[in-house]
Amino acid sequence: MTDYLSAQQAAARLGVSRQTLYAYVSRGLLRAHDTSDPRQHRYAAEAVTRLAEQRRRGRRPKEVARATLDFGLPVLESAITLIKDGLLYYRGVDAMALARHASLEQVAELLWGSPEGAAFGGKPPALPPIIRRLADARPDAPRDEALLTMFAAATTDDATALYQTDKRRFAAGCGALVRVLLACVAGGASGPGLSHELLAKAWKLDAAGADLLRMTLVVCADHELNASTFTTRCVASTGASVRAAVIAGLAALSGTRHGGVTGRLESFWHDEAHGDLLARLRRRLGSGEQVPGFGHPLYPEGDPRAAILLDRVLPRSPRAAAFVAAVEELTGQRPNIDFALVAVRRFLRLPEGSAFCLFALGRSVGWIAHALEQRESGQLIRPRAVYSGPLPNGAA
Repeated sequence: MTDYLSAQQAAARLGVSRQTLYAYVSRGLLRAHDTSDPRQHRYAAEAVTRLAEQRRRGRRPKEVARATLDFGLPVLESAITLIKDGLLYYRGVDAMALARHASLEQVAELLWGSPEGAAFGGKPPALPPIIRRLADARPDAPRDEALLTMFAAATTDDATALYQTDKRRFAAGCGALVRVLLACVAGGASGPGLSHELLAKAWKLDAAGADLLRMTLVVCADHELNASTFTTRCVASTGASVRAAVIAGLAALSGTRHGGVTGRLESFWHDEAHGDLLARLRRRLGSGEQVPGFGHPLYPEGDPRAAILLDRVLPRSPRAAAFVAAVEELTGQRPNIDFALVAVRRFLRLPEGSAFCLFALGRSVGWIAHALEQRESGQLIRPRAVYSGPLPNGAA
């Protein structure tokens, strides 16, 4: 459960006056939470402590570098996604509002700034037979590995290698990358239609299931500079093709501390399939083990992406609801997008590994947006390291 401080306590912990505390709030460095008294506010103790630590570090290079790389200071400008006050915006539009009606293709056009209908308005790309062959040959391969292999083998750099004067043609090349990834997720299924409709057809879902897929893809479309997106931007900054940048994003997403959390959560959930869930969770947490899929540093009040999906799932999934209730009771942490993806996968009875695939398909739209923005900036991403090894020749 989140601990809160009064304004006086928060100012004291920061070592500043209350006027300075209010200035921090107005500058977006700290969030003020309402209380029953409209004249008073409270402040999350964890957020106050984190800000105090950032102030203490000052400008010491080693400390600044460490803080910047771990949910810390912004490292580059972007006009794509904003995370502010526990909310998520795509190009200034509330992403949760988009999730209630928009398709992934509509969100792609918003994020890419491409001409309307240019990216997905034409005939779907012809898919090479290698997608079906790989899908049939490697049915038991880990989904992250299979998806990366199929996408890399089934695409070429031609359409997105360099900017072209024909913006519609370039947008169609980016749309084709998403369509090929969709076919990889759906085991080779393709054709006209929206992503969620094609997936629903491949997985034999009804209209309600298709709509839940649509919502899932939209909330996964982008999330600022997460690890896979930053990797994508680094690759794009070298002048590599957009396809190469998406491959890099897929590789980063597969890590067990990123999109691979869904696989860890599947295993954890499977282990808790029987018996007293609360007792089992208490025992595992007591041994120091963390429950994957809960808590997020950017959303101390709860991940809105998870909330909007679980509003659809939990009322009809008693086991998932019990899991969430047990973890919240024991840790005070709320589910994040990783848990929600696995909950959606289990609720719709999709093939195991589909949670990762939905994450990758949705996020590919954001990766492309960031690759385009990075290339337009003309900046090569090349940070410097703070050296911490032995000095040469005993130099001081």
